[in-house]
Amino acid sequence: MSSWEGKTRGGVLGYKIFIWTLKTLGISFAYFLLRFVVFYFVFASGKAFTAMFNYFHKMHHYGKIRSLICIFKNYYLFGQVLVDKIAMLAGCQPKFTFNFEGEEYLRQMDKGGFLISAHVGNWEIAGQLLNRLEKKINIILFDAEHQQIKNYLSGVLTNRNVNFIVIRDNYSHLLEIKQALADKEIIAMHGDRFIEGNKTVVVDFLGKPALFPVGPVNMASRFNVPVSFVFAIKETRKHYHFYATPLLEIPFSRNPKLRDDSLTDAVKVYVKKLEEILIRYPLQWFNYYDFWKIPESSLSMQETVN
Repeated sequence: MSSWEGKTRGGVLGYKIFIWTLKTLGISFAYFLLRFVVFYFVFASGKAFTAMFNYFHKMHHYGKIRSLICIFKNYYLFGQVLVDKIAMLAGCQPKFTFNFEGEEYLRQMDKGGFLISAHVGNWEIAGQLLNRLEKKINIILFDAEHQQIKNYLSGVLTNRNVNFIVIRDNYSHLLEIKQALADKEIIAMHGDRFIEGNKTVVVDFLGKPALFPVGPVNMASRFNVPVSFVFAIKETRKHYHFYATPLLEIPFSRNPKLRDDSLTDAVKVYVKKLEEILIRYPLQWFNYYDFWKIPESSLSMQETVN
């Protein structure tokens, strides 16, 4: 499987330092510090560096020199996205501006629904702004992405229409999701990563097969609520562009074959939109591992979807 282990680097102390810097010295100074952090990580990241080089060189067919330059740009942009996210969560952000493309689709979620994004751009910052929908947004986090960080961010959160739901091994998160949807709230989660053991499908992605989880679309199908695929892309220092697709209804079937076909079709729609975003914004791919590495067992068990 892809080698993501369900956790992100950093801890509560890192978030506290970030927030102190933003509140005390401002976002411009935080951006300045990023230059030194990026320089360090470019040479110390090892596997992540190799994964990003292959992403630019093999998937986007950039030359070697251009690929190396893009790695620096990608790391620096990722740092800016993290700063922006924390600045927004802590209420110490400058005046960001936004374009909302497809907001009318989200307003059609009168009975709740799922927003499925990816580790592309800056979804969290858009989630903070979606209070304009006058609905509560529940952001799904993996348990391995640190319960302590979730608790700390909840404490500094300025938009009380945003809530965090942590995925747990005992499946208690499903009760929280069920209750949120019963209250006609929105569930937001990523659809491009999975933990070993999760059900996946092999889909052609940027010209090569890759594994994608079925779980996000499966939950939407089982709870009988619509899905919109959403992305928030950083276009300039203080401007973001939010994209949302038309609502997708995913029928649930008790026939395993029909159900699998329906879920695979939904994943294909998601991947196609993700491709469109990455072709337009190739620097904003933030999965720092070999995303296209697939075990032979997965390829033999699943038919590649073209």
